[in-house]
Amino acid sequence: MVKTLAMPPQYIPDSSPQGSPGGASQAVTLEVRHLKAGYGTTPVLRDVNIKFYDTKVTAIIGPSGCGKSTMIRCLNRMHEITPGASVEGEVLLEGKSILALDPVELRRHVGMVFQRPNPFPSMSIFDNVASGLVLNGARNRPLIAERVEDSLRKAALWDEVKDKLRQPGMSLSGGQQQRLCIARALAVEPRVLLMDEPCSALDPIATARIEELMLGLKNNLTIIIVTHNMQQAARVSDYTAFMLTGELVEFTQTQQIFTKPSDKRTEDYITGRFG
Repeated sequence: MVKTLAMPPQYIPDSSPQGSPGGASQAVTLEVRHLKAGYGTTPVLRDVNIKFYDTKVTAIIGPSGCGKSTMIRCLNRMHEITPGASVEGEVLLEGKSILALDPVELRRHVGMVFQRPNPFPSMSIFDNVASGLVLNGARNRPLIAERVEDSLRKAALWDEVKDKLRQPGMSLSGGQQQRLCIARALAVEPRVLLMDEPCSALDPIATARIEELMLGLKNNLTIIIVTHNMQQAARVSDYTAFMLTGELVEFTQTQQIFTKPSDKRTEDYITGRFG
């Protein structure tokens, strides 16, 4: 059977000038406190505090090198496996420090989709989706098959692949491969889905499918997306965080950050004065 991690009840965030949009009173899935990270002697993140809300999409925007990808890699402990990486501070998953969790177990609850689709090349479509379940101890074949179908349906891919589940995952188109990777992440029923530039390698039609998918998925989990595409952030996210040189400059509701940002640096970036 798949292991189930007992989580404490979701909690209501306290007010925080940096990490909570004005007066928000919502359930928090992930909370970052005083996060610092870097490589060797080079700092990348500088004392970041932010809260990610349940069943919401948060977009992280900012120029290249500002620390966006490093931050989300800290959320599932991928940053720490990079040679020379350093990390300080605290990340809480539903109130529990992620350091208290085995990294494999943590990544079941905090899934990730990368910039380029990365199906396991030696595996079929079915086995790609089932891989996380098997890794977590699932042995009941009917249950696995049911979960694979459900995940492919959630990823809006089932109708396109239901008759070729034993074909290689790499045989799919780029957009289909990315949805296959999303299905693979969904199969283990994560609480959070991290998406690092998930559409940057896709054409506009495939991008639209992924964006539509995100809007449907957020009803059941928390989504955090790193994107350089500000139009995409405006289309899909409920909240937006703007980062610059490793600092969280501003974090608020998406509509507000794009229409009335409180920091001039945010306004300058959004209006194209730099970045």
